[in-house]
Amino acid sequence: MRHAIVMTAVAFTFVVGTNAIRAEEETFPNITHAELTKAISEKKVTLLDANGNDSYKGGHIPTAINFDAVEKDLASKLPADKSTLIVAYCGNEKCTAYRAAAAAAKKLGYTNVKHYSKGIAGWKASGEKVETEK
Repeated sequence: MRHAIVMTAVAFTFVVGTNAIRAEEETFPNITHAELTKAISEKKVTLLDANGNDSYKGGHIPTAINFDAVEKDLASKLPADKSTLIVAYCGNEKCTAYRAAAAAAKKLGYTNVKHYSKGIAGWKASGEKVETEK
């Protein structure tokens, strides 16, 4: 009987443990290009660029926050309203770096976190303007 209890506890621990999702594995709903441009024009979105400092300086979606530069102080950079649309992006549709930024916003309690899967490459390819830093 004691062996059965131990085995049940081990099985339960395994199942519970495998249900935990690490930030690098978590996914978020996508936002379309049209939805994103509308949200930007209406000033109803906070963007998180997860491409790294050099890429950010070279060109990012206008108004985007450089996640790498503010990660440790992200809470002070995001709006007080936890239902605000937060959109994280990285390089392109194969890039998963956005997950860290999106997960950080979610961990802070934001409930409307999305992913712009086309990333900065898709943004540029669509002919949209970028901001740069010197």
